[in-house]
Amino acid sequence: MDEKVELLELHDEEQKHEQNLSFKTLVMVYLAMFVALGLLLPKIYIANQIYYLSRDIAEISGKRDVLLEEYKALNTRLENLRYKNQILNPLQDPQWK
Repeated sequence: MDEKVELLELHDEEQKHEQNLSFKTLVMVYLAMFVALGLLLPKIYIANQIYYLSRDIAEISGKRDVLLEEYKALNTRLENLRYKNQILNPLQDPQWK
């Protein structure tokens, strides 16, 4: 029983001692953090830039599609006016009567 008490006392004494990080360990942890930040921050920045550029491209592409549809509608209207001018108006012209 005395051995158990001695072992518990030794264990309690060992638990009371503080174990601080050594300078070398602290430097290694800071170095690892800076390397991780050095690798991750540019990736995050580039990913954000790609996102904003793709958003701008999508907006411009949408505007282009609208303009192409307007262009087709205007071409159709122009062809209708040309048809009216070339075919229908000469028939109503007095020299054809």
